[in-house]
Amino acid sequence: MDYNISPGVERAYQNALAWASRRSPGAVRSPDSSDWLLGLLEEDEGRPYALLQRLSVNVPKLCHFLESELPFEVAIQNPSELYTQARGYSLQLRGEPTLTTDIVMFAVLVSDDTLAEQCANYGVDLARIERELRSEMIVAPESIQQPPGEFVVPQPTELAGAARVLDTNLNRARESLRVIDDYTRFVLNDATLTEKCKSLRHQLAEATQRLPHGLLITSRDAASDVGTTIGTRSEYIRRTPHQVAEVNCKRLQESLRSAEEYGKLEGPEFARDIERIRYEAYILERAILIGAKSRERLPNDCLYVLLTGSQCVSGLDWTIAEAAAGGATIVQLREKTLSDRELLDRAKQVRKWTRKANVTFIVNDRPDIARLADADGVHLGQDDMAVQDARRILGPDAIIGVSTHNVQQVRQAVLDGANYLGIGPTFPSKTKAFAEFAGLDFIRRAVAETSLPAFALGGITLENVREVIAAGATRIAVSSAIAEAAEPQIVARQFRERLHRE
Repeated sequence: MDYNISPGVERAYQNALAWASRRSPGAVRSPDSSDWLLGLLEEDEGRPYALLQRLSVNVPKLCHFLESELPFEVAIQNPSELYTQARGYSLQLRGEPTLTTDIVMFAVLVSDDTLAEQCANYGVDLARIERELRSEMIVAPESIQQPPGEFVVPQPTELAGAARVLDTNLNRARESLRVIDDYTRFVLNDATLTEKCKSLRHQLAEATQRLPHGLLITSRDAASDVGTTIGTRSEYIRRTPHQVAEVNCKRLQESLRSAEEYGKLEGPEFARDIERIRYEAYILERAILIGAKSRERLPNDCLYVLLTGSQCVSGLDWTIAEAAAGGATIVQLREKTLSDRELLDRAKQVRKWTRKANVTFIVNDRPDIARLADADGVHLGQDDMAVQDARRILGPDAIIGVSTHNVQQVRQAVLDGANYLGIGPTFPSKTKAFAEFAGLDFIRRAVAETSLPAFALGGITLENVREVIAAGATRIAVSSAIAEAAEPQIVARQFRERLHRE
């Protein structure tokens, strides 16, 4: 049987052979399923790598496991057997026979239950992979309804022009992604946003591979491009690195839209890939813009106080005033036992007290109460409504924080458009029970993952705050240490001094 094999699959087979040889020196054996998987994941710009990343799999960690394991029992003696299986899956899931690396990865995992079970421990979910592949289903040409009127077949000169459009806009998109990547990497030092840029570059490279070989480069004719002599003065003016990133986010989206439309002339699967990348570019832009606004709004806010009225030994109003005098700049009202009416009344009082103290006011869990009390924002837990839904209630300028307990939740909150993060719990807390604690290791990982304002929380006291600071935290959220203090102002000032001194 003749197989329509992509160049990526051919390279993966050679990689798999190399892995088989590397892991069994001096022996001759066929690549097993894990060799194939390592070969498919060796290119970090390939479809399998990008697909697993989209599904939140830690690919380097998975590869490290595969490299350290003994060869799996399922040897793939003849790649044609694997290709036959993969061709069937491609027809079933995508409606076309081409063998791309992501389809071959799916076939490898399905062929070896033991490998699939081991990989599941690292987040590899076959059902989710199948859904991703099925989402690329190509509609059969006979099922596409042509619009009324006579269908005009494009002439060769028109198709050549369309190829120039694709070449230009794919180049623009790659260039814009690189500019944005440099901003997130070197200006923001933000691992989550940089990883998102890298993922989009991988996806764009994979989508481009669908185009006929040589189509883009042979259509290029920069010398006769009339647009090279047309420009505006504003094109050469940028005032901040953020403005550079913002302009290039728009340039990226415009380029992808044009590539998507003209790409339909080459095939629906290419256009569908570009459309998916375009929507992810919108998500990236939102995270960059909201993150910039958050860093401007909360530049020096390092002490955040969470208060429950019944916990305050000297009254909620006095505690707020004293904490603010000691250097706290954000107060969260966290009441779990009040009725809605009582909670709203309490929130309206706290709004008055926080305005008088000149501190930011956040309501826990309840965006509806936050809006009615005219609070500055809301803090959401993992089981609360989504960031976007809360923003619909509170408006675009509201501050929305999200509690996170692992790195994946950190990444998701950043991309969802959170303004700040709560990271923890760090230690056992008097005010909230937790089944398990993320601990200091999570603090280290979280602050390395994002440049978004992140407050370490959970059981932090004057006695253990140095450990939190040593883990990399520059912002903390405290509760009982302030609420139960006889002198909240002094305690708050001591927290601030240690944050600035350590």
